[in-house]
Amino acid sequence: MKVENTKAQMRKGFLEMITLLIISEKESYPSDIIKKLKENKLIVVEGTMYPLLTRLKNAGFLSYNWKESSSGPPRKYYSLTESGQDFLGELTETWNGLKNAVESLSKTK
Repeated sequence: MKVENTKAQMRKGFLEMITLLIISEKESYPSDIIKKLKENKLIVVEGTMYPLLTRLKNAGFLSYNWKESSSGPPRKYYSLTESGQDFLGELTETWNGLKNAVESLSKTK
């Protein structure tokens, strides 16, 4: 078993939550989300981000609107719906529980 595979799976597991966290800060364009992820050493490509945003939108967690761009066609900006805020709250609660468990177990070594 390779550690890189496990690390990649861990990152994938948190990608929905992290994406929702970014969008919860402000209405976001997909390339801005990817840039913010890269700044935090979470490398994600468009081929991963766009299907994820579509799944979250179809689940009712995101909405979008079109905004004119000074450098090309209009752009789709995403924002959280009320359901998305609730979902993010549940994910954050679960994350905090997992984080506390890992920290507690790490201290026992």
